[in-house]
Amino acid sequence: MNTINEVGILALSTRLQRLSEQLRKEGAMIYKAYGIDFEPKWFPVILTLCNHQNLSVVEIANEIGYTHPSTITLLKELEKQSLIQSSKDKTDERKRLLHLTTKGHALVERMKPVWKIMSQALEQIGDNEHNLLLAINQSEKQLTGQSFYQRTMAIKNNTEK
Repeated sequence: MNTINEVGILALSTRLQRLSEQLRKEGAMIYKAYGIDFEPKWFPVILTLCNHQNLSVVEIANEIGYTHPSTITLLKELEKQSLIQSSKDKTDERKRLLHLTTKGHALVERMKPVWKIMSQALEQIGDNEHNLLLAINQSEKQLTGQSFYQRTMAIKNNTEK
């Protein structure tokens, strides 16, 4: 056991990041094994645009839960790869709407069978005594009610009384 594992809940963020990095790294290996040139970090945007065509940058950021700057960075990468493109909104000239290109749609079709297999493997990983996905859902719900920062400050204030 290492130091990070030994401190328990205090290292939650570190352990989630470690898990995320491993899944991303191996996800890239899986795509490569199938001959697909795809970065796992692009997944949330590609999936969102596959399910909801013609979204603005703000709408995409809200859908995937990323900050506006992080979303812009991903969108630029995907545009550079010709997987997405933008057009002006007909009702609001200032607004850019993004959608998958023909190349983007073709890539999604190639990835769908891979996603199915990856989902099965991830279900095996997450199907444990405490059900990882259910625990993540519950934790995210807890954070919408009161953030980590808010909870910490409330505890601090209560212990200082």
